[in-house]
Amino acid sequence: MQRPHSPTLRRRRLSSELKRARVDAGLTTTQAVKALRWAAGKLSQIENAEVQKVKPTDLDRMLDLYEVIDPTKREALHALARDAKVRGWWSKYREVFGPQSLPDFEAEASNVRTFESSVLPGLLQIPEYTTALLQGGRFTGAEEIKRRTQARMERRQILTQINPARLRVVLDEAALRRAIGGPTIMVDQLNHVLHMAKMPNVDVQLLPFTAGSHAALAGSFTILDFAEPYDLPIVFVETAADGIFLEEPDEVEQHAVTFSDAQGSAMSTTDSATFIADVIQSLESER
Repeated sequence: MQRPHSPTLRRRRLSSELKRARVDAGLTTTQAVKALRWAAGKLSQIENAEVQKVKPTDLDRMLDLYEVIDPTKREALHALARDAKVRGWWSKYREVFGPQSLPDFEAEASNVRTFESSVLPGLLQIPEYTTALLQGGRFTGAEEIKRRTQARMERRQILTQINPARLRVVLDEAALRRAIGGPTIMVDQLNHVLHMAKMPNVDVQLLPFTAGSHAALAGSFTILDFAEPYDLPIVFVETAADGIFLEEPDEVEQHAVTFSDAQGSAMSTTDSATFIADVIQSLESER
C-alpha cells in the first residue's frame, strides 16, 4: 500500500515556505499585507496554517510579490497547496478521531516512539482486544464500538505500507498483566505483538515491575518524527477528551529525553520477547 500524505503537514509546510519567502524578500507582515491589499488577518492565517485552502491566485500573488520566479519552486508550492486540500482516509472517521487527528500526523511519520503504561499501543492492537478495551469504558452502542475498532485497525497500515514508519515501543509490564477481554483474547493479542516485533521496522521493549521507579511514570505518550526537516517532531498525549498535541521544542525535547530514559531502564528486545512469550504460556494455562 502506498503511503498517504498528511494534509495538515503539507499545509504547515506550505505556510513555513511562504513565511520564509516573505522574510527572504525583506518584507514585514504589514508591508506584505499592504502590497497584496488584503485584510489584516488573511496573511497571518496563511502563515500560521490556520486556513485549509490557499487559492492558486492568492498563492501566485504572494510568490510574485516575494519574487519567487523559479518555476520548479512555484510548482512545488502549488502542489503543497493542492495536497493540503485532499482528505485522508481518516476523514471518514471524523467523529472518532476529531478535527485534529493522530492518523493525520501518523500518515507521514518516519519514526514513532511510544511509551504505554496501561494498555498495548493502538498500532499493535488486534480487533478483539480493541473491542474489549472500548467496552470497558462508559456504555457505548455496539455499532459505535465497531466503527471505533475499524478506525483503529486502519491506523496500523503505516507499519506495513511501502516505506513504513519505524515504531519503537516501551511497554510497562502492567499492559501485559491487565487481562483485557480475558485469557484467550490476551493470548492472541500478545502473539500478534510478538509477530509484529519480528518486523525490521518494529521494536518492542518491556519495562518490568522489577525496574522500580523510572522516568516515564507520569503516563503514556507518543512522539512522532518526520523525514522532512521542516516538519518538526510533535508529541501526542491521550486524554479523556481524545488527546492533545504538544509542539513546543522544549516540551518535545522533555518527552524525547523521558523516552530515552525509559528505554534505558527497559529490557532488550530479545529479553522482552522472551518475557512476553512466558506471559503467553501462563495465560494459555488459564484458558
